Amino acid sequence: MLVSYINTQMRDYYGTLDELCLAMGLEKKEICDRLSEAGFEYDAKVGRFL
Repeated sequence: MLVSYINTQMRDYYGTLDELCLAMGLEKKEICDRLSEAGFEYDAKVGRFL
């Protein structure tokens, strides 16, 4: 669920994970760590977690 929300936010409102984190006051490392535990990795080339 979190990966879907983050990817949708980046697609619709923010160009990068850095922009999303800055706008929402989130820690990039915390999001990456949490989603990595679920098997997802951030791909900056496509701008989403895969």
